[in-house]
Amino acid sequence: MKYLILFDGICNLCNSTVKFVIKHDQKEKFKFASLQSEFGINFLKERNLSKDHWNSIILYEPNKAYYIKSTAALKIALQMGFPYNLLYIFIILPACLRNIVYDYIAKNRYKWFGKKDQCMVPTPELKKRFIV
Repeated sequence: MKYLILFDGICNLCNSTVKFVIKHDQKEKFKFASLQSEFGINFLKERNLSKDHWNSIILYEPNKAYYIKSTAALKIALQMGFPYNLLYIFIILPACLRNIVYDYIAKNRYKWFGKKDQCMVPTPELKKRFIV
């Protein structure tokens, strides 16, 4: 596993984003885990992160670092190749500015996109890409 994406498993926007990444991740660089899963909860605890981080996507590079919010999203885009990697240009903006937009979307994601009663259950073909 090169990268792990932790996401809000009941958020429709987050689930759609994960499906988009899976569809365009031809080299299978990414694995996925819901923040609500046992793995996700333990990940947050081990790093002293609160459940407030459920409002964020987290990109984890094993044995290196983890990234949250807009930095995580931009680093994911960078790894997805052309044309998505062009979005990485926004990394030049300070994270505090990028995260204003990120936080606004995160705050309204359930209202705009809805949410599920339970986390997404991957299809048998995709199960190998998820840590549950």
